[in-house]
Amino acid sequence: MGVLLSKLSETVMAVVPVSILVLILHFTVAPLPGRELIHFLIGALFIILGLAIFLLGVDLAVTPVGTHVGGALARRRSLPLMMGVGLVLGFFINVAEPNLLVIASQITHATGGIISVISVVLLASIGVGLMIALGLLRIIMQWALNNLLLICFGVICLLAVISSNDMLGIATDTSGATTGSMTVPFILALGIGVSRVHGGKKAEEDSFGLAGLSTAGPMTAVMILTLVKGLTDVSGDIPEAASAQPDLLPYLLGVFKGVLVDVTSAIVPLVIITILAQYTLLKLSKRAFYRILMGFVYTFVGFILFLTGVNAGFMNAGKVIGQTLAGQSVPLVILVGSAIGLLVILAEPSVHVLCAQIEDITAGTITKKLILTTLAIGVSLALVLTLLRLATPGAQLWYILLPGYLLCMLLSRLTPTLFVGMGFDAGTAASGPMTATFILAFAQGAATAWKGTAGLIDAFGVIATVALIPILAVQLLGIIATRPKKRPSPVISPEAKER
Repeated sequence: MGVLLSKLSETVMAVVPVSILVLILHFTVAPLPGRELIHFLIGALFIILGLAIFLLGVDLAVTPVGTHVGGALARRRSLPLMMGVGLVLGFFINVAEPNLLVIASQITHATGGIISVISVVLLASIGVGLMIALGLLRIIMQWALNNLLLICFGVICLLAVISSNDMLGIATDTSGATTGSMTVPFILALGIGVSRVHGGKKAEEDSFGLAGLSTAGPMTAVMILTLVKGLTDVSGDIPEAASAQPDLLPYLLGVFKGVLVDVTSAIVPLVIITILAQYTLLKLSKRAFYRILMGFVYTFVGFILFLTGVNAGFMNAGKVIGQTLAGQSVPLVILVGSAIGLLVILAEPSVHVLCAQIEDITAGTITKKLILTTLAIGVSLALVLTLLRLATPGAQLWYILLPGYLLCMLLSRLTPTLFVGMGFDAGTAASGPMTATFILAFAQGAATAWKGTAGLIDAFGVIATVALIPILAVQLLGIIATRPKKRPSPVISPEAKER
């Protein structure tokens, strides 16, 4: 109970600031219509409670399972087994990812049915599996992370040059959607488990980078798919999200039913993997295994409450606020957007998991508060850049992404390897459900006010931008944190000078 209360206190501090901001906007420049404010406040309560229970479940189940499986694979010392399991794990934990199904459906609408939902889901999941297998191989073979990232994202940059702007947004947002709140903690723990057992001089550095590397697979796969299909622009429209229903209880029940299906599809693969691993690799005691299963129950309940709150209250509020402010003033919507980016990331589940693991791996040298602050600034800047792009006629997504990733590759040669892995993992963690709902809805609302329904297409790339800027922020943090400090010059007294 004490642990849950601690988590609850943490989530209150994470969710209350953005809730206060929305209340201020409601009573000043962006009033929420009808019962939207009630939906938002109830959603905030659901998020606070759900996030606390979810994080407790992650500590009890998802992180231990990932660490145990990674350690067991490393102890087997079989590269084919490790890469095969990595491929299978990556595929199955992503093929049922709710965010991936949503973005795949949007891609199908945007391409007029030329690209099907199933092709996006399968290709993206295979891409994640291949990258996880490659990432585990890197840890065992002790390959430099920055070199592997340079190759993978170098290929992506080349593909981006020959891809259209619309297709670039589709591919990059697909990558962000593959890393949800269930998958990121598991992938992070898997990398930590392998690096701890394998050991070596770079065990601390090898603990990070696997989640970030996994995003390169789906991005590359979808880019290749759009090029093979010969797609240069969108030929369809994205349907607008339905507004909140006036009756509270039927509306919440409707959202709950959809979330129940999504969460079940996301958590069942992990539970099956855990059971199979228990009887083949892990052989944990009954008590330890029961503790993990109970952890999955906490995760299940918490994730349902969290996503119900996000989808029932935050998504519609974000869209309304973005659309209202954009209709009044561009500087105003950018100013509010910077504040939203700064605060919303504090309620992102995977970010809390990553920050806790960073603090643990570095023995408190890099604190959770420092990483959270860095990520908040990064996401704030990302949303500002996105809004500037949407508000500027002729501005293209690649104006941000291409120089951004090239700068990432340059900084990876100057930043300590530990911060390179942390940075790419941080970008992955930042593009979770809060980004895919509240921030994306805010940007879509602004884009709709400026460009009509065509703005929904232009809003592709929001998730990718949010995933990019934190990488740069953490790498810059690494350069600043590890730069040599100048020693103060000794002060010589006049008497000493005379002697």
